[in-house]
Amino acid sequence: MPLQRFLSDYRESSVAVVSVFVVLSIAIIAIFAPLLAPTDPYDLAVVTVADKTLAPGVVMSSGQTAYLGTDGSGRDLLSGIFYGLRISLGVGIGSGVIALAIGVVVGLIAAYFGGRIDSLIMRLVDIQLSFPAILIALVLLVTLGKGVDKTLIALIVVQWAYYARTVRGSALVERGKEYIESAHCLALSKRRILMNHLFPNVVAPIIVVGTMQTAHAIALEATLSFLGLGMEQTEPSLGSLIANGFDYIHSGHYWITIFPGVALLVTIVSINLVGDRLRDVLNPRLQR
Repeated sequence: MPLQRFLSDYRESSVAVVSVFVVLSIAIIAIFAPLLAPTDPYDLAVVTVADKTLAPGVVMSSGQTAYLGTDGSGRDLLSGIFYGLRISLGVGIGSGVIALAIGVVVGLIAAYFGGRIDSLIMRLVDIQLSFPAILIALVLLVTLGKGVDKTLIALIVVQWAYYARTVRGSALVERGKEYIESAHCLALSKRRILMNHLFPNVVAPIIVVGTMQTAHAIALEATLSFLGLGMEQTEPSLGSLIANGFDYIHSGHYWITIFPGVALLVTIVSINLVGDRLRDVLNPRLQR
């Protein structure tokens, strides 16, 4: 599909356009969090218990206004959300890119070679997809421990099978077409056929699945961090910020949980809306 036509079709949905703007804004906040955040919420020289559970709009000991209030440790909540977005997006996108690369290679190999190789790969995919993603991630993190790198590994293991199945299904359709047969007749190498002929024709479904899986990975990481198995306290994510305020919500300090929860909700919904529109544009038969 030509780029100009793609952009024209995408812009027909005002909701999708707004979602792209929101996602880009969130990405900019995450990238430039150290510059945009009012304070460093994990700088012990700034954080003080005297600022514990301040209401939104109250001035902190440092003279900085806590626009969204502070949490139970006296950290500025707005700054915490900025830094939390950085971790959540980084883990979600990073794990998705690596899982996508693995899934593409595995899916193309399964579709192209077929036979026993295809059967073995797809049985492994079926076994993994038969278990809930959060259960696999929980077992891995209990074994590996907390941290960004451990969470990345867990999310990669959880996601690669989705990409492999998607790529394999699309590649099977393309494998029987004339241009693949022509490539065989020209005695092109298997690697060239896979990467130069099959891969470009399965990009569209990968983009859609990748967008949806990014939102799913962010939600899964937030769930794991909320349960205390994802990030360390020194590596804040939106899930750990929500968990920090859970003990205070019944005492009336609603903002400690509500604001990070709203940030997480807006992030996931916006990414899903972008993916939903991409699906409709790239495959008009699915339009409602």
